[in-house]
Amino acid sequence: MRPLRSPFVIWLLSSIFAGYSKFVFKTLRMTEEGREQAEAVWAQGRETGAGAILCFWHSRIPMSPLSWPQDPGRQDMRALISRSNDGEFIARTVEKLGFPSIRGSSAKKTDLAKNKHGEQAFRDMVKWVKDGGGIAITPDGPRGPAEHMEKGTPSLARVTGAPVIFVGLAAKPCIRLGSWDATMIPLPFAKAAMVWDGPTGAGRGDDPDQLVAAWAQRLSAVTRRAEQLVED
Repeated sequence: MRPLRSPFVIWLLSSIFAGYSKFVFKTLRMTEEGREQAEAVWAQGRETGAGAILCFWHSRIPMSPLSWPQDPGRQDMRALISRSNDGEFIARTVEKLGFPSIRGSSAKKTDLAKNKHGEQAFRDMVKWVKDGGGIAITPDGPRGPAEHMEKGTPSLARVTGAPVIFVGLAAKPCIRLGSWDATMIPLPFAKAAMVWDGPTGAGRGDDPDQLVAAWAQRLSAVTRRAEQLVED
């Protein structure tokens, strides 16, 4: 039996990892760039009730709760997470760290709005964002290829009109898992960086297929910048 098929094991490991993450987050030596861009999105939410879309690559999930701390002055954030067994572990963990989830599909390389369970997840996200919430998306998840964006994210932006912000995260020293995306887990007292880019958006007349390359490039650029900051 695979360990992550056991509800008890999922509960136990998610509790342990969430506790570890809370400790590590308090010890990181963080550098930030572009925070004012995130603050502009938070202010827009306070002033107009607008929702928001947050993007980071799948490999940065362990650091992602740092990018949008839950606060009454910010859009209440939810995370899109697959319905796979691994996704259940991630969902349980990030919920303990303040990111409740909207569950999507575990299908590979298909449109977020069309894949298994994806239609309902897409409708849930549209309603959530239009009601003023924030949604965190890993555009290359749940199975990659790494740093390859499908059109679900620009499709959501086009339908909701919500601002999109990209965040790059890095830490050194860290553990790199042997997963398809080489998931990065920061170690205690690591040097860390968080870099924002945006906000941007998509209009009703925009073609999501034409946005994915540009948006993927921007997300990878802030990720590389964060990596550079922890090397300096």
